[in-house]
Amino acid sequence: MITADGGYLFFLNPKSKNMKDKNTDGHHHDQIPNDDGIDREGFIKCMAWAGTGVLWLMSGGGLKAFGMSQLIDKHTGELKKGIALPASDFSFVQISDSHLGFNKPANPDVAGTLQAAIAKINAMQQTPAFILHTGDLTHLSQPEEFDGVDQILKSAKAEKIFYVPGEHDVLNDNGKQYLQRYGKGTKGNGWYSYDYNGVHFVALVNVIDTAEGGLGVLGNDQLNWLEDDLKAVSNSTPVVVFAHIPLWAVYTQWGWGTRDSERALLLLKRFGSVSVLNGHIHQTMLKTEGNITFHSACSTAFPQPKPGEAPSPGPMKVPAEKLRDVLGLTSVHYMEHNHSLAITDIALSESEK
Repeated sequence: MITADGGYLFFLNPKSKNMKDKNTDGHHHDQIPNDDGIDREGFIKCMAWAGTGVLWLMSGGGLKAFGMSQLIDKHTGELKKGIALPASDFSFVQISDSHLGFNKPANPDVAGTLQAAIAKINAMQQTPAFILHTGDLTHLSQPEEFDGVDQILKSAKAEKIFYVPGEHDVLNDNGKQYLQRYGKGTKGNGWYSYDYNGVHFVALVNVIDTAEGGLGVLGNDQLNWLEDDLKAVSNSTPVVVFAHIPLWAVYTQWGWGTRDSERALLLLKRFGSVSVLNGHIHQTMLKTEGNITFHSACSTAFPQPKPGEAPSPGPMKVPAEKLRDVLGLTSVHYMEHNHSLAITDIALSESEK
């Protein structure tokens, strides 16, 4: 789809029609009847295979993205035979929205699907330099939920894991517990930046003081910090920004956007290559706008409906045979000769053709 402002938008979401809205656990729900008879083990295997992570390769100042389902054999959990990853300067993996503590029918074992996602990462021939988790590690910000996430992620072979909080990670205490666990060396409510192999990474927090269903907010303090942080970065340096809620207006009626992101995006306009990664909406969605590529990752826990195709957002239960239509993958290839991105979205139901 070409948007009104000339950007390109790609999305892969549910095709289900028989949705019912329920509010039973503090999260909006859009569900379809479960008449598929799939058992717990079968659900985990199917869900875990269905695009629960994105492998990013950095090459020539641009990112190439590969859905984990492109790379991993769903039966063995190993890298598919014949797969040869292209040469890259380095790679990293993005996972998102693990929601440890969630136990509703949309996924009765979110720990199991997160473990399966980590197993996929560990099966990669080349260990990723690091993992980005783009928020909602937990469902209710409970200590035991954070403990569960930490225990699972300890098994990841990546050298380091970088975090940003989701709104579910800052419930009740405005992020105090999150900061105690993951905020060492960060600024304000947990924002920070770092450099890796000539790429500047910026972690932004847009979930503090955000009402349920409301748009994200960065705030003046963080925006002032961002302006100062970017002053020392040259125009030719590739920049990767990651936050939980999208920095572009995906669907404001559901709070899928950030109220004051315009200033941040203006600060990023001078750079030749900018990639903005987020979670929150539990589906792969991609947009290019000038020099900026926006990418939303799938959840490791459960899908959400396509924008506007349900009364409200929330965990969506799908039959096993529909799962590969609901979740997807995005392949982004950097075209070095003209410094552009070639973008392909593939439904999981199409990936084995």
